[in-house]
Amino acid sequence: MAAANKKNPKLAVYKFSSCDGCQLSLLDLEDELLDLLGAVNISYFLEARRHVEPGPYDIGLVEGSISTQDEAERIVEVRRECRHLITIGACATSGGIQALKNWADVEQFKRTVYAHPEFIETLDTASPIAAHVLVDFELRGCPVNKYQIVEVLTALIVGRRPQIPTYSVCVECKRAGYVCVLVSGGLPCLGPVTQAGCGALCPAYGRGCYSCFGPCDSANPRALCGHFEQHGTRRGDLVRMLRSFNGYLEPFKQTGDEYESSLNTKQDLGVRD
Repeated sequence: MAAANKKNPKLAVYKFSSCDGCQLSLLDLEDELLDLLGAVNISYFLEARRHVEPGPYDIGLVEGSISTQDEAERIVEVRRECRHLITIGACATSGGIQALKNWADVEQFKRTVYAHPEFIETLDTASPIAAHVLVDFELRGCPVNKYQIVEVLTALIVGRRPQIPTYSVCVECKRAGYVCVLVSGGLPCLGPVTQAGCGALCPAYGRGCYSCFGPCDSANPRALCGHFEQHGTRRGDLVRMLRSFNGYLEPFKQTGDEYESSLNTKQDLGVRD
């Protein structure tokens, strides 16, 4: 690591319940990381270095959801020691994949997966960071877009508003000249209700969008799912489609819950006789 510049803002990177993918996205900046090291002092980042400088910190980046009581207490301390707190990735902004347990019997999961479930300490729900403390900015994605991290950090350093798109993935798709998998292929695609940021990665390979970046501004998943249903998609499949990376984030949660409450046949569930 380069020598610290006392005039540079102090950056801290924290991990909660997550896979580390968003922290790795930050390390994957390569050339941009060298410029970043010249603009901030990385004071706390256990994924990258063992040396820890004491807080308080000017900027805190948080990956991961709150899934244990220890994490619920620790995030309060993190908030206290950071002037600006930014959540990065689907886990931190919506609860992530681990929020799927919010619709399930956690005790049954523990008994099924672990030989000694009595040693497992977990909350009944996994929740985003903003459900526990005030967050200054949220960056979506599974994983987060590394260049959006640079944009937000740059904006904070120079004192301007971050330029992060809130329109749908379809805009990126059209700009890249990709054939629409929904219109041309009839595939269920969440692109029309998903925030841009991934570069329309899945449609580029002929697959429907899975909404890694969560709902875009003015998203109407209920209307989109109604279109899918008219074209033969089962309600059970719609529930599973909505409950993925950002299933616990509104309006996906509301729409998924509405469809689940209407499931009453094996055909809806996609179960064979």
